[in-house]
Formats: sequence, C-alpha cells, structure tokens
Amino acid sequence: MLEWLVVHFCIGVAGTWLARRYALMQSLIDQPGERRSHSVATPRGGGIAIVISLLVAAVALGVRQPEQAPLMLAFGVGLLMVAGIGWVDDHRPLSPWLRLGVHVLASALFALAIGDLHDSTWLALAAFVSTLVLTNVWNFMDGINGLAASQALIAAIGLALLAGGAWGLLALALAAACLGFLPFNFPKARIFMGDVGSGAIGFALGALCAVAAAHVGEKFALVLLPVSVFVVDSALTLLRRLLRGERWWTPHTQHAYQAWSRAAGHARVTVCYAAVSLLVIIASWGVMPRDAFFIAGTTGAWYMCCAFFWLVLQNKFSGAAS
Repeated sequence: MLEWLVVHFCIGVAGTWLARRYALMQSLIDQPGERRSHSVATPRGGGIAIVISLLVAAVALGVRQPEQAPLMLAFGVGLLMVAGIGWVDDHRPLSPWLRLGVHVLASALFALAIGDLHDSTWLALAAFVSTLVLTNVWNFMDGINGLAASQALIAAIGLALLAGGAWGLLALALAAACLGFLPFNFPKARIFMGDVGSGAIGFALGALCAVAAAHVGEKFALVLLPVSVFVVDSALTLLRRLLRGERWWTPHTQHAYQAWSRAAGHARVTVCYAAVSLLVIIASWGVMPRDAFFIAGTTGAWYMCCAFFWLVLQNKFSGAAS
C-alpha cells in the first residue's frame, strides 16, 4: 500500500515538474484578466501528471484483477478522451460544445461498461450523470490556487473507502498524484492544472462515485458527500446564471469560492473548503453503519446546509463579482 502511494505521488511530482517545463517552452500561459481569479501570468497543463498516474494505476489494476479489466479499460479510454480534448483546448481554445460532446461520449462509454458489468440500467444512468456532471464541475471550480486539487484529494480518500478493492486503490492513486501536484499549485501557483487535468479528475471522481454506489448498495447517498462542496457551489452558481439569462458556458468569477477569495485570498478559502470537506468525510464514515433512510436524510440535510452557506458567501462577498 505504501509503495503504491509513493509511486503515484512521485508520478505527480515528476510529471508536474516536466509539464511546467513544457508549458514554459510552448508558451502555454494563462494571463490575468477580468474573467480570471489570478493576478500573475502562470503556465497551465500541470494536471497531465495526474492523468498519467491514473492511467498507470488503471493498467496495473486491470492486469492484477482481470475481472475488473473491462471496466478499467472503459475508464481508461474515457479518461483519455476527456484529458485529450482538454489537452488540445489548453493549446488552442476549442468550442465548448465540442468539448461537451467528447465528455458525453466518454461518459456514455463508461456507463455502458458498468451497466453491463452489474446488469443495471439504473447504475448505467447514474454513472453517465456522475461522470458527465463532475467532469464539468471540476472544470468550473478550478479557479484559485490549490482548490481543485485539494478537493479531489479529499474526495478521493472518502471514495476509496466506499469503493473498496481495485477501485479503492485507483482512488488512492488519484489522491497521491494530487498530493504530488499540490506543491506546484499551492499556496503560490507555479503552474495551473489546465483543462487536461480538471476535466479528467472530475471524470475519475464521477466513475469512482458510480463504482462506490454499486458497492454500498442502498446506502448509495454516501457517495454524494465527498463531492458535496463542489457540487453545491457549481450547481447553484449555474442555476443563478441561467435564471439571469447569462451565457452560462462562458468564463466568469461568480462562484462562491471566487467571491470569497477576492476578500480573503486564495489560501484561506482553499484551506477552509478543505477543512469542511475533511469534516464531511469523517462524518460520512461515522454514519456508514446507519440505515439507508438515515443516511439519505443526513445527506439531504448537509446539502441544504451547503446551500445556506453558499447564499451567505454570495450575499457577503459577491458585490465585486463579474
């Protein structure tokens, strides 16, 4: 187990260092602007190191556990599709509809595979929704130093226990790779994750949610807890933009974390989000022995609490939002 974590941590560190050198040579630089939350020109694309770590893990686990090989293959291909379109977009901006189309295909591939494995149409539908939604949630929420990587790290730890087996190890590989990436991105960002990383991480977490839901059965609401902070912030911000008639697919700085970071700074917001998510993970382990009805009620109550705090943050800090 320790060797597994060390290997993927090292891939995260070495891969991010190499990605930064490549980004500087290719002038893949995110410039500050009205629709961005950073103030210093910074290279992008460091998330490719996390993608490589996940692909190495998927291949290794598929070989070691042949019964999981078909699903690992579908996951790996879907991950490559999402990361690939993100990598291209990091080099030259693409149409958001083209990216979404690739995300849909990747999600459909994984959904068909897991639905066939478990002979469940409902699980296939859940997998399609979770991978497609979280792919875009992590892309939306990757806006300040360390936030997307730290939230992915924490969520992966929570999902590792719920998924178990080979997929638990895949989740731990994701966590270790994110930990290797973080020193380059927090508290000061020397490189950004880029679309190649944020989308792929979201896809991986969505797949882990689906596998974990299949593993825990009627207690499936548990899988909604590790990703709750990001899901609520992105969903409510998107809903507000739709209600305002805005072009919701365009870049903006209206998320609660962005509004708060303008007043408190990136580091404080990232640490606070991490602290809340860690508490949620600990609480989810605590309620795991309870019955499904209690878990569903607890999950619903927590989401309402997140919505309340989203409103508080928006009302207090969104005056300068654009």
